[in-house]
Amino acid sequence: MARMTVGTGEAAAKELRGTLRDCTPQGKGLARLGEGDIAFVDAPDMQRRLAEQLISRRPAAVVNLSPYSTGTLPTFGPHLLLDAGVPLYESVGSELRSKIRDGKKVTLAPSGELTFGRKNSAKAEPVTREQVDASFAEAQRGLVENMEAYFGNTIEFIHSEAPLLIDGVGAPELGDVIADRKVVVVSPGEDTRRRMSGIQNFMQEYTPVIIAAGSAANTLAQMGYAPDFIVADPADVSSENLRGDARVILPADPDGYAPGLERIQDLGVGAMTFPAATDSPTDLAILLAAFHDAETIVTVGNQVELDRMFADTAHADPAALLARLKAGRKVVDSTVIENLYTVEPTSGVAWAWALLGLLVTAALVILVAGLGGSGTFADNLTGTWDTVAQTVQSWFPSGEGE
Repeated sequence: MARMTVGTGEAAAKELRGTLRDCTPQGKGLARLGEGDIAFVDAPDMQRRLAEQLISRRPAAVVNLSPYSTGTLPTFGPHLLLDAGVPLYESVGSELRSKIRDGKKVTLAPSGELTFGRKNSAKAEPVTREQVDASFAEAQRGLVENMEAYFGNTIEFIHSEAPLLIDGVGAPELGDVIADRKVVVVSPGEDTRRRMSGIQNFMQEYTPVIIAAGSAANTLAQMGYAPDFIVADPADVSSENLRGDARVILPADPDGYAPGLERIQDLGVGAMTFPAATDSPTDLAILLAAFHDAETIVTVGNQVELDRMFADTAHADPAALLARLKAGRKVVDSTVIENLYTVEPTSGVAWAWALLGLLVTAALVILVAGLGGSGTFADNLTGTWDTVAQTVQSWFPSGEGE
């Protein structure tokens, strides 16, 4: 088996043969990755944590299905791997995903040709330190420029919406229906159904106020949920759901104009407007819940994370961050609730169920024995016990006459 040369920081100088380990998010090869194996990952903008995990297992090489750096985030993962002497290859492409089989033998040529058995399967590109350094510098410059623009927009938003953010000026009045209650804000997304299913027990236990953001109102209706409020452009919600029992709130421009108001009027549906410098239904829904004294605000979908902001600053909305800061300690992502309601079986629980089963069995035996004879319950039970005792004694002879 070919060994890597520690400290070279370049691609392998000779052909590598080793065991393939599927270390992508879908695979479980990282736990089995050992010295001399060839690791396959799917980690665009590879971060330091994953690189350290790989280095500790001393692979012969790491093949990334994605670019080690997209030029968006200045991450240190590829630097650490190269400094540890691990040859890097990238951009094989997602079409190889279906061909990866953990535990198979693979040959990796210095030029990046991958061969499984005798079949040439794909071509990866060797990654050099010069490429990594150049991409890092580009990403660093771009990140600084983008974040400067983002926080400039944030300051502008605060300047124009300070009355709303501080005192809720302009937010529609909803009464006390939200006060001191748990609120679930549901946003549209590919995993909305799965995430709602994950908090099903929470929904049943607390019956929270449901605010549907945008087209999530349609998804909730299909799942059997009836939202209390819909914050959306009417064009994103079916007429049937708009005519339901939910109170409809339209995102509006700061001057009060609400796109879709004509459709609402044509449907004969009453609606309120929420004028703000953002048209994000999710952010407006969070602000509504915060302004009306919700006890807890659970968001389903549309997460706001620093890594996401760094990676997609062009579409980062200052209102998303500020709305969650306004909600403060009240806001929590639905994945946290899902984890709290997931109970892993333990040996103690298993023993409890086993003991309960024995007690139920004993109770049934007593009941059958007591009711199975012609005498009273006590007589039947005593007779059955005597029979059982005599049978057990016959299994163990006393040894008389020896």
